[in-house]
Amino acid sequence: MRLLPSGERAVLVELADTDEVLALAEPVRMLAGVEDVVPGEHTLLVTVGAPGDLEAVRRALPGVGSAAASRVSTPRTVDIHVTYDGPDLAAVAAHTGLTVAEVVSAHTATPWRVGFGGFAPGFAYLVGGDPRLEVPRRAEPRPSVPAGAVGLAGRYSGIYPRSSPGGWQLIGHTDAVLFDVDADPPALLQPGMTVRFVS
Repeated sequence: MRLLPSGERAVLVELADTDEVLALAEPVRMLAGVEDVVPGEHTLLVTVGAPGDLEAVRRALPGVGSAAASRVSTPRTVDIHVTYDGPDLAAVAAHTGLTVAEVVSAHTATPWRVGFGGFAPGFAYLVGGDPRLEVPRRAEPRPSVPAGAVGLAGRYSGIYPRSSPGGWQLIGHTDAVLFDVDADPPALLQPGMTVRFVS
């Protein structure tokens, strides 16, 4: 764990991997004075309510990290129903050496975990899926990917919350609403949640 200053009311915690980030996020959120935590791939941004709280939180972080694993609650599970008809499904099968049916089975058989958000409001980087599905991004991004498109890139799976450019390998689509400004919270998928894809 490495602590880096980030303004008057925050500290950036560098960790080894996304699993360590997720294990630390929930117990850190419970510390006195903490206003918000924002997970990243290898980092956790911890923001306090007042500058005077920062030093106490900085001192508490190493101890929280050592006890984090025992404090994490069971994550909520969200089922995402997918129609596997994406334009890159056959290319993913060819790249992985699997059949199209085996790609679908690999994507649905192993639960994914929300690692962190980014790219667009409601977009979640999902980790922990079947390692056979690790594929590179497209050599040439599409200028427009429709909302609800389900894709793969590297070790991640993700769902485009709205139409946008994108370079992920598209394997299907869902009607799930990933971001609703009137919902609380607005993003359906929150870090630490489990996601099960259902064909």
